[in-house]
Amino acid sequence: MSAGLREIKVFSGSSHPQFAESICMNLGVPVAASKLFRFSDGEIGVSIEESVRGADVYVVQPTCEPVNENLMELLIIIDALVRASAYRINVVTPYFGYARQDRKTRSREPITAKLVANLLGKAGTHRMIAADLHAGQIQGFFDIPVDHLTGIPLLASYFRKSLRDDVQEGRVVVVSPDIGGVVRARSFAGHINADLAIVDKRRSHDVANFSEVMEIIGDVKGKTAILVDDIVDTAGTLVHAAEALREKGAGKVYACATHGVLSGPAVERVQNSVIEELVFTDTIPMKESKRIDRITVLSIAPLFAEAIRRIHSDHSVSILFHQRPTR
Repeated sequence: MSAGLREIKVFSGSSHPQFAESICMNLGVPVAASKLFRFSDGEIGVSIEESVRGADVYVVQPTCEPVNENLMELLIIIDALVRASAYRINVVTPYFGYARQDRKTRSREPITAKLVANLLGKAGTHRMIAADLHAGQIQGFFDIPVDHLTGIPLLASYFRKSLRDDVQEGRVVVVSPDIGGVVRARSFAGHINADLAIVDKRRSHDVANFSEVMEIIGDVKGKTAILVDDIVDTAGTLVHAAEALREKGAGKVYACATHGVLSGPAVERVQNSVIEELVFTDTIPMKESKRIDRITVLSIAPLFAEAIRRIHSDHSVSILFHQRPTR
């Protein structure tokens, strides 16, 4: 970092310390010293173990499972840094929990994405850095700057190499598992110069994490299909979409997403599905019990490190939102 800049400090919560370590390795700085502990009744305690007065601070903490614990821990870390006179507090949440409730679909429902945005802002956050929010408009829920990174270039680059022959011969079709993900899938298709298809599904409003595949819009017959999503939670939607693609004549079906939540029966469903390979980034730590042969994890930490480097030196970050891999 330039000697004329304020000191940079990168702190890690307990949800994904490996991600923070990878960011620091790419930045060439150590993980800043802090101590997280529990009181006997379960309350979270935080101690910042080095001076942060006047420093540009980054707190790395995806709010993944256990979501409530990790979110509360993040808020307490922010409060500790505010009271320790940090100059600027930047929250790095590779995975932003509670993002799926971003609007009211029925009467008397909460908008939890806005609630969490308010909590982080009121706690003292000056800037947010996240990847592939469930909906782009969530950026507007914050009253602070949001740098919204994407895993699409990284995932597309992987498939460009692993499916090189199919990509070069035009045998690949990129598929959005629902209408809402069309923009994401179109961006992915642009990276590998592939056709686009869409799964038209009907979601049940009575049962969470359940949907029924209805129809495939686009030509998938005889092609290698790549399903592209932002989050895979229980994997029900993804597995049903893959089955529908095979029924419509697709050859092999691959899938990818930025965030691998993989809750409940997700791993078993993927293992027993027609999906050849499911690729994630490492925004969420992957437990050993979930590391099956069909799942591949790519590191997106270098992208976050570059974003931090640019933010810290007051350079543009927008190139990172749209960059495409070289051929």
